[in-house]
Amino acid sequence: MPSLDFTLPHWAYWVGLIVFPIFAMALANRPKPEEKRYSLGLGYFILITGGILGLHRFYLKSLLGLLYIPVFLCILYANSQGHDARSVVSDLANAVRIAERTLERETERVGTAEADLPALREELETAKVQEEEGSFVIRRAERNVERAEARVEEGRVLIVEAQGNLETARPQVESARAEMAKWNNVAKYAFWLILAGMALDALLLPMLVKRANDRLPAHEEMSETERALAELEARERKDDADHVSEGWTGWIDRLSLFCGEFVAYWAVIAVFVYYFEVISRYVFGSPTNWAHEAMYLMFGMQYLVAGAYAMLTESHVRVDIFYAPMSRRNKAWVDLLTSVFFFIFAGTLLVTSWIFAFDAISVPSGNSLVSDWARGRIGFGEMASGWNMAQWTDPNIRWGEISFNEWEVPLWPMKWVMVIGGLLLVLQGISKFAQDLRKLFAGDDPPSAPPDRPASEAAMREAA
Repeated sequence: MPSLDFTLPHWAYWVGLIVFPIFAMALANRPKPEEKRYSLGLGYFILITGGILGLHRFYLKSLLGLLYIPVFLCILYANSQGHDARSVVSDLANAVRIAERTLERETERVGTAEADLPALREELETAKVQEEEGSFVIRRAERNVERAEARVEEGRVLIVEAQGNLETARPQVESARAEMAKWNNVAKYAFWLILAGMALDALLLPMLVKRANDRLPAHEEMSETERALAELEARERKDDADHVSEGWTGWIDRLSLFCGEFVAYWAVIAVFVYYFEVISRYVFGSPTNWAHEAMYLMFGMQYLVAGAYAMLTESHVRVDIFYAPMSRRNKAWVDLLTSVFFFIFAGTLLVTSWIFAFDAISVPSGNSLVSDWARGRIGFGEMASGWNMAQWTDPNIRWGEISFNEWEVPLWPMKWVMVIGGLLLVLQGISKFAQDLRKLFAGDDPPSAPPDRPASEAAMREAA
């Protein structure tokens, strides 16, 4: 299988986090067509992202998409067998290297010992003639002869063992390499087969979309379940809008709603990134070094920015056994009193994240302008006037704190997102505080009206 060595550029990561939600929000809020039609653009999008599984065929309700599944499973199986064969090749090749080194080392040692034996034996005979029996000179000469003879004997045993290992391992290595090459070829040819099918479908896709649209009934009526889902979605959107207050606090509420919806689409990015990671790892045998870090950084930022939205829509966890039965004024009193603890938390988060953000850009780096300004060594005017194109084009210039793994993504933007999240939370707290004051001066609770529950909810429950 060909390898897939791709590392996401840092600028593409941050640009994608900004551009994709805007694009997704525009698609989600566009007017829905009255008549359901298959989209050629969506078909090509699915072909690019999921064509290896035939998802574009399933989108058009074509059973020929099932042909992609066994080929894809063949790739996974062949890669698994090829991985096992690669491990066997590595182990056997290591055994061959050890045997070759042993043979080379022991052959030299045995040769040296055999060459030294005659001189050592002659020295021993001379010592026996010239020295008294049991003297130190005789014992040393005998020990030298014994060591040389033992070295020769042990070396010959190791040489025989190494030669036997070589005779056994070398054919096994060749067999394992052939097995690995076989499974690599199976995976490679199956992958090219899928690519050929995708290329053919890319040419046929306009005709396939037209044929699928022609098969649609002229006026397709919604089922009870689809109607219930549509009404439920409309109610949920209405509920979000109902949280927006009147007056100047409404601007804060709308900002929190916008930011919450904006970062919600980051979860869609995670689907694509992890899909790419799975395909890279199990199809191309090229696991990424950036996918996991990119996503947990993204989810951390999503958690921070969505805090204000959760507070506005009351989506957070709250134990309201005593709070729920209270009147409107009493709830406002409780919220005002407990807001002290909220502002302590939100204010601490904002101040601490501000310190973290400046610490992140003050880390000494290739971009000394930013780090020196953050550390107070130069003024803002000197920092602003020192910019040139090298600040953007020189790969050796880094901006502040970076991650410690191979991807080395800058971390200071995430630290500034912490500041944004803390600021949004403080603003939403101010909005909630102002609304609680309004409730205190508004008088008694308005008469409660029964909730507007669509009649199709019963059908929704039955369908569930």
